[in-house]
Amino acid sequence: MDTKQYRYTSDDFKIKKAPTLIADSSDELKKIKKQVKKNLKHIREAQKKMYARRHYSVLVVFQAMDAAGKDSMIAHIFSGVNPVGFKVANFKQPTSQELRHDYLWRINRELPLRGDIGVFNRSYYEDVLVSRVHPEIILNSNLPGIYSLKDVDDHFFEKRYQDIREYEKYLTRNGYVVLKFFLHVSKDEQKKRFLARIDRPEKNWKFSAADIRERQYWDQYQAAYEKAINATATKENPWYVIPADDKWYSRLIVSDIITKRIEKLPLSYPELNEQAAAELKEARQRLLDEK
Repeated sequence: MDTKQYRYTSDDFKIKKAPTLIADSSDELKKIKKQVKKNLKHIREAQKKMYARRHYSVLVVFQAMDAAGKDSMIAHIFSGVNPVGFKVANFKQPTSQELRHDYLWRINRELPLRGDIGVFNRSYYEDVLVSRVHPEIILNSNLPGIYSLKDVDDHFFEKRYQDIREYEKYLTRNGYVVLKFFLHVSKDEQKKRFLARIDRPEKNWKFSAADIRERQYWDQYQAAYEKAINATATKENPWYVIPADDKWYSRLIVSDIITKRIEKLPLSYPELNEQAAAELKEARQRLLDEK
């Protein structure tokens, strides 16, 4: 599958031109599910080697508007992955303790261990997305030089974009593969999914009145995503903008991108040195000699 069309490495992303739907998966659902299953098998096998060698870590970042399908995406893409080497972190509104630290403090605490796969369901990008739409949030951080909303200007966010670019460079130098996905859902599709949460009792628990309140800021969020992606998309750590109106097709694209990226890593199981091999041989013989 050619996924280059979803990959952004510079400041040429235009959110209004990016499709939210490539194809309806219903006609090819069986074929798509088969390919997704095949991709997941590759991810599981790669995770075993990563965990055994402990050289690399994979950090998968999901950002999206509400109801874009982040939770179901994570549940499907990483089904069957060994939970011992897998972790999901969900970043919501900062706590009072988190606000007393730099905004990346809580992120560092949730990074996957070396050899593990970690998923951020929302991430440090919230600090240049939600806070850009609601700059009053920044005032609660007690930052030096930030005393009013006038101080939370374009220059402030340019500095944060720079922080993020440097942070991702740092992670890459330390063996992290950073994969960033923006699940791009249309406003009409979001409306359908919100109505489904209201109209279907088994989905009522997913509904939040706050989601409806945030919907009125749709255009502001779209602008914030465009700015953030353009400012932080690099060749080393690109953004992938995934059409998310059709859930199964989006799962196919994401699983394909993750699979291909992990397969580029020089993964293998550790080889035993002579002493360890001799000890293994001796242990085997002892077991065979048991009565």
